[in-house]
Amino acid sequence: MREGHGIRPHLIKRVRVKEGQEMTLACEAPTDNSQLLTKLEIEKIELLSLSGDSFGDSSGRLGGGVSTILRVDGGPFVSLCFVSSIDGERVESEGAPPTSSERGLDPEKKMKNKDSKSTAYSDKSSRIIPMTVMLIGLCGFSFYLGGIFYSENNRFFKQNVAPAIQLCKQAVEAPHQIVSVEVPECSSDYQDYTPCTDPKRWRKYGNYRLSFMERHCPPMVERKECLVPPPPAYKVPIRWPKSRDQCWYRNVPYDWINNEKSNQHWLRKQGEKFIFPGGGTMFPNGVGAYVDLMQDLIPGMKNGTIRTAIDTGCGVASWGGDLLDRGILTVSLAPRDNHEAQVQFALERGIPAILGIISTQRLPFPSNSFDMAHCSRCLIPWTEFDGLYLLEIHRILRPGGFWVLSGPPINYENRWRGWNTTVEEQKADFEKLKKLLTSMCFKLYTIKDDFAVWQKSSDSCYDQLTLASFTPKCDDSMDPDSAWYIPLRTCLNAPSKKLKKLALESAPRWPERLHITPERIAMVPGGNSGGFKHDGSKWKVRVKHYKTLLSALGSDKIRNVMDMNTLYGGFAAALISYPVWVMNVVSAYGPNSLGVVYDRGLIGTYHDWCEAFSTYPRTYDLLHLDGLFTAESHRCETKYVLLEMDRILRPNGYVIICESNYFVDSIAAIVKGMRWGCQKHDTENNVEKKLLICQKKLWHSKRSQQ
Repeated sequence: MREGHGIRPHLIKRVRVKEGQEMTLACEAPTDNSQLLTKLEIEKIELLSLSGDSFGDSSGRLGGGVSTILRVDGGPFVSLCFVSSIDGERVESEGAPPTSSERGLDPEKKMKNKDSKSTAYSDKSSRIIPMTVMLIGLCGFSFYLGGIFYSENNRFFKQNVAPAIQLCKQAVEAPHQIVSVEVPECSSDYQDYTPCTDPKRWRKYGNYRLSFMERHCPPMVERKECLVPPPPAYKVPIRWPKSRDQCWYRNVPYDWINNEKSNQHWLRKQGEKFIFPGGGTMFPNGVGAYVDLMQDLIPGMKNGTIRTAIDTGCGVASWGGDLLDRGILTVSLAPRDNHEAQVQFALERGIPAILGIISTQRLPFPSNSFDMAHCSRCLIPWTEFDGLYLLEIHRILRPGGFWVLSGPPINYENRWRGWNTTVEEQKADFEKLKKLLTSMCFKLYTIKDDFAVWQKSSDSCYDQLTLASFTPKCDDSMDPDSAWYIPLRTCLNAPSKKLKKLALESAPRWPERLHITPERIAMVPGGNSGGFKHDGSKWKVRVKHYKTLLSALGSDKIRNVMDMNTLYGGFAAALISYPVWVMNVVSAYGPNSLGVVYDRGLIGTYHDWCEAFSTYPRTYDLLHLDGLFTAESHRCETKYVLLEMDRILRPNGYVIICESNYFVDSIAAIVKGMRWGCQKHDTENNVEKKLLICQKKLWHSKRSQQ
């Protein structure tokens, strides 16, 4: 027991004790060491010294308790305890059954005891001063004895109590120890493994509307617990901005586009590199001239009105790449395939992209997100299934936003011969398309040459829609922002009238919109303007701290960044001056704040980290997470999340993890077996969280070298 700590005094029966007698005590430990001793009964205690040959008074009560020196396991300590027995004779507290000395008393003696007890109570007030003096004397004597035996008491604490306390402290800081185990390599045919869009599993799913290309994650028994290897002769990617125009052939060794579309100038192989000249099916004069014409048709592309865009059927993302220089951030979307690897080319170039297809389920974005959507001969059958795919474009497009279509059936009068169709078929398709879009409250904004531009209405058009309309308005049974494995519906999601600044013409222009509190913040649980501003200030300070620990941040070594569990996109906003783009991920099962991210002019997606992300291996230079494991550990096993992070992280890429000590130490042990090198740091304000900054090593498969 630690020196200097006492316990509450207790009332005991009057007893008379001589030196050399043995007592049995029931002691209560101090509260701060209650994990070591709690109401412990200590037997056969040798009484070494007493302040007199007896204690107590005729009433059998002690106002201040008993102070005595006890020897426990060879170590003395000062304490106040119940006296349970002396030399085997039981001593009872008041109200307990009679002691062995009382059992043989006759009624007269018992009555006499009662009378004396009553008399004692009557003159209790006359003894207050003597009892106080005695109590002070006993306390002083206790401190004196404590000083005499301090050295031995200190030795007892160091040998017995201190190690136990330290053990408890270590148990709290590191609840469990994980031994690092080396993770094996996957076989070389898994070098482009995409678990939830795996072509090897397509045959298990139907061909209806190409639904086999949607997300279909493997069950737990089929999960791979191995490291995805890079291709043979893989090199560190070419740095931005040179990467927009070229990449290493060995990093994405796919020749199909080069062989089959060489006349369209998507790319060409030149020595050890692929060169991207900016061509495309609809860009005979290059993507720059194509976008110049588009800007002439849509003035909002020049003045910051249009900031976010989505390109469906993106090819090698040349359109999205060109828009980066014009201040427009584009999500390039294309499905996983066996030969084209469009999204992989896009990300290798440093252009935002994600695997996806409009088929039977909603795209993983909230409603009213994008300022513009684009399809350049993307081969999506827009007029089929009662315009179901157009309804999904309508859902994710902001009121006042633009949908741009180039390719069939636009300019069919001049183009139909090259489309393996007839002029009558293309004319009918065009008329049907216009009718569908009109029924969805789209207005034909302009049409010129190969371009047709429609604008989503933000006026009273939606009030005229009823359940009997050709395209009925959706009821309230489905949240328009829900988009994680949610089926497409043949109804229209009308914009909310409560959000006055949701329309494109009412929203702040870029870059002012980045720091203005979005109106949709009120839809986030606990969201408000004050919290939004605090979040922005916090991330500015934190990114500055990150920069002191990771010098590569802000350099050309980092281009593709993912914030794995963002709230308002604060991390991405703090990086806005860096040569990076950020994919902001919001949990599909957490607070839905992704609409706020898009309102700020940033991009992101819903995701569940218990599953694989919709991207190719080796596509991100930096992964950042703050509290992800704390939030999702009850659903997702840590090792599977880390293996997925390793899959999508480029060799020599970085990871910044901000978590509690509990998770940081466990993560460090696991990733050591994944060939990551990590360092542990304090956070910017030395709170209870810790930072783990890691780098994935570049390695080549031993199997491919054999």
